[in-house]
Amino acid sequence: MGQMTPHTLKNYLAGSSGSDSGKSWLPGRAARVGADPVEAPSLSPPLPEAQSSQILTPTFTYLQRAKATALWPRDGCPRGVLPARTARNPERCCLLQSCLAKGVWRGRMRSSVPLLCLWSVYCCFAAGSLTPPGPEGRLQDEGLKSSHIQVSAKPPVRFNLRTSGDSDHEGCYLSLGHNQPLEDCGFNMTAKTFFIIHGWTMSGMFENWLYKLVSALQTREKEANVVVVDWLPLAHQLYTDAVNNTKVVGHSVAKMLDWLQEKDDFSLGNVHLIGYSLGAHVAGYAGNFVKGTVGRITGLDPAGPLFEGVDIHKRLSPDDADFVDVLHTYTRSFGLSIGIQMPVGHIDIYPNGGDFQPGCGLNDVLGSIAYGTITEVVKCEHERAVHLFVDSLVNQDKPSFAFQCTDSNRFKKGICLSCRKNRCNSIGYNAKKTRSKRNSKMYLKTRAGMPFRVYHYQMKIHIFSYKTMGEIEPNFYVTLYGTSTDSQLLPLEIVEQIGLNATNTFLVYTEEDLGDLLKIKLTWEGTAQSWYNLWKELRSYLSYSRSSERELNIRRIRVKSGETQRRLTFCVQDFENTSISPGRELWFHKCRDGWRMKNETRVPYSLATDLL
Repeated sequence: MGQMTPHTLKNYLAGSSGSDSGKSWLPGRAARVGADPVEAPSLSPPLPEAQSSQILTPTFTYLQRAKATALWPRDGCPRGVLPARTARNPERCCLLQSCLAKGVWRGRMRSSVPLLCLWSVYCCFAAGSLTPPGPEGRLQDEGLKSSHIQVSAKPPVRFNLRTSGDSDHEGCYLSLGHNQPLEDCGFNMTAKTFFIIHGWTMSGMFENWLYKLVSALQTREKEANVVVVDWLPLAHQLYTDAVNNTKVVGHSVAKMLDWLQEKDDFSLGNVHLIGYSLGAHVAGYAGNFVKGTVGRITGLDPAGPLFEGVDIHKRLSPDDADFVDVLHTYTRSFGLSIGIQMPVGHIDIYPNGGDFQPGCGLNDVLGSIAYGTITEVVKCEHERAVHLFVDSLVNQDKPSFAFQCTDSNRFKKGICLSCRKNRCNSIGYNAKKTRSKRNSKMYLKTRAGMPFRVYHYQMKIHIFSYKTMGEIEPNFYVTLYGTSTDSQLLPLEIVEQIGLNATNTFLVYTEEDLGDLLKIKLTWEGTAQSWYNLWKELRSYLSYSRSSERELNIRRIRVKSGETQRRLTFCVQDFENTSISPGRELWFHKCRDGWRMKNETRVPYSLATDLL
């Protein structure tokens, strides 16, 4: 095929060959259950070159790597998978349509199906091989318009009242107008009722996280009703069709809630809808359509494609429940946003900035491709929202706190660690209800696994320079010493650049509870740890005049704990020696509680330099 570029990939996906003339398009459900093939939906015209290239650019390199590593047969389609072709239009996208039609690929590609299918949603849409939903390329408003939904023997939406978190126990199925299942399964009308709503699926089966969430809810709220909304037949479709089906499923959930409200003692205020990915928007529709107001909706990384920027009635929004809290964990990946970036609740929490989660980095992805575990890695960031919520249920003694901030960069600077006026909140199940006219965006850092809680510290350091210097980017590290334990070497991340003769604010966090802080060691690493640090060192060196030494002066460090809101001041051990340079360190000991004593006055900088 030669060198693959975004343009050639687009042509490749839209190309056809005479050998395909006898093949027919196979929809996902038809191929899986052995039903007859149906006619494919009409195809939309290709997107403009600029727009399609914007979507394809972050994609084609990955697909090229798949072909180069023999994960992709030369003919462009996986073995045993028929190319997709319609009688109306010869354009095809076998990578998307066929992998969804077969459910899983054979052989070595079996565990890599979800990643490639997910990426193909975007590349095929850009190549004009998918029909955008609705006349404006958004959501359809009228019922089910998918031309390839196969109606199976079971209803497209079922409500499974779980009597156990074990996947082997089927539980009971609730049905509108039938009271017997409510009595047989012991539905508690006065207790809390949770509805768990899954998202888009390419396997047609429940994922493991669902049973973990059911078990965690039942353990935490022993009297509660836990209902799983099973809409697998409507979710196991092309992504665009599954998006259109969210409104239909939301209607079904609303009808079930309306029917339950007819029962004595059932209160809509006790209902908590928990939706993951597309399921979050299903919960939004349900909250919009139900007669009354749902108590709470939790969105676990709501899906972004085809929901970003749409009208509030076509996605999850604060109007859908009395309290809407949202966790965003996969807002960026390879240039595309799988989760929605915009705030859609009363509080929107962005762990680790809402993009790259610990343990889900690029190195993990590339390293896992060779071992066939790409399925778990790709889900890592998107599914992290679910595990953060489960963590809040099972680790009550280690709650994670998020802090209100205008954007991720300000949080990384350590500026936003205040709990005044509801500016901090627990995340997950323990989130406190807040209702305000303005949305609250909140941020926090987490560990790579359960328990996810970390301990945030704001560090304010006034850095003096008594010599003329240009731009400087020192590699500062701190070690915190507490009454319980000591921290590892922690980097001070410089988001923009160091301000000389000014107070600089940093954010550091530890995975362990250090207890009360006693002292701090500040180190200026002189040896670069990476090519990036080497470049920073070189740039800093070139910015100095040749006669100048790279030397800074620091007298004290002010620290604020995010979790306890306690403030401490640490003074340099030797006031005769406040200078630090590459390869050297300074020690600071706690000299007072708080940041300034009432009778302390600020010494002007000019006077301080004269005294020295």
